[in-house]
Amino acid sequence: MPMFSNPVLSQAMRQLAVPGEKPKRTLAIPSVLETVKAASPARLDYDLAHYLKGALAGGICCGITHGAVCPIDVVKTRIQLSPEIYNKGLIGGFGQVIKAEGVGALATGLGPTVLGYFIQGWFKFGGVEFFKIQFVKNLGEEKAWNNRTYIYLASSAMAEFIADIFLCPLEATRIKLVANPTFAPSMPSAMAKIVAEEGVMKGFYSGFMPILFKQIPYTMAKFAVQGLTAHKIYDMLGTSHKEMSPMGNVQVSLASGVIAGVSAAIISHPADTLLSKINKAGAGGDGGTLSRLANIAKETGYLKLCTQGLGARCVMIGTLTAGQFGIFDSVMNLLGATKFHFHNPADDK
Repeated sequence: MPMFSNPVLSQAMRQLAVPGEKPKRTLAIPSVLETVKAASPARLDYDLAHYLKGALAGGICCGITHGAVCPIDVVKTRIQLSPEIYNKGLIGGFGQVIKAEGVGALATGLGPTVLGYFIQGWFKFGGVEFFKIQFVKNLGEEKAWNNRTYIYLASSAMAEFIADIFLCPLEATRIKLVANPTFAPSMPSAMAKIVAEEGVMKGFYSGFMPILFKQIPYTMAKFAVQGLTAHKIYDMLGTSHKEMSPMGNVQVSLASGVIAGVSAAIISHPADTLLSKINKAGAGGDGGTLSRLANIAKETGYLKLCTQGLGARCVMIGTLTAGQFGIFDSVMNLLGATKFHFHNPADDK
């Protein structure tokens, strides 16, 4: 008998020596790849097609909603730019615009609005979806769940910054057309005229700072408030997005979107007023962007910056934001995709 023996090896040899006898136990050692896959839930396995679907759904929902509220935006912008004329509120403002210029004036700037916000929605919604998932992959689901508010805020801020680079020229064109309907007959001719008269940077990007000040806080509030409100609604209903029907999820998105839209409108309104005014010819003097913004703020006054056109903006943004989240979810469903939702690992225990 050998001095040293391995019982496991001996057992295996005995089993091999007896024909027809099956092993009583099989030990399996998982590979490193299998271990990594097991630690990364299947719900985090998103491919390029998912992000493209999110971007397309975002472009569609923003283009449609901003185009639909274009008449409200026209009146709101007129109130901000010429408060001494348009001083009868939102409803009265509609009547003033129609009386002075006809019903068609309410569609002024529709082209750059739809195109600009389609592009913005592509990068904004697609970007938020991408950054949220990357944060969760890097932090892990439990840590991401505990810090989901900060992830909403960071993801939306980064996505909006990228989106605004593309939005700013079209927003500047829209404001020029709304402020002066005779400026140019179409969007391409308006853009060409802006470049010829003011150059690319001054003509298209004078409003870049205020658009960042407006859009980034607005988008941060929009996504954070909507996400957290939707979660609260699911809790109140005693269900989750997985258990609810697609139509039920759309309804939750609509309800939470209204709350998010009004909150975001109030937060971003001062910067929205500055953006409207700085794109008006001669506003704020001839200095740099920051000095012009300071002059406009001083001339307008802080109270008016916060309140001029706020009612119209709350109606517009509340409706618009609810519509965006509802349409986004609907388009994602049609494309065979589902928006990413944060997951609490404790629910699996």
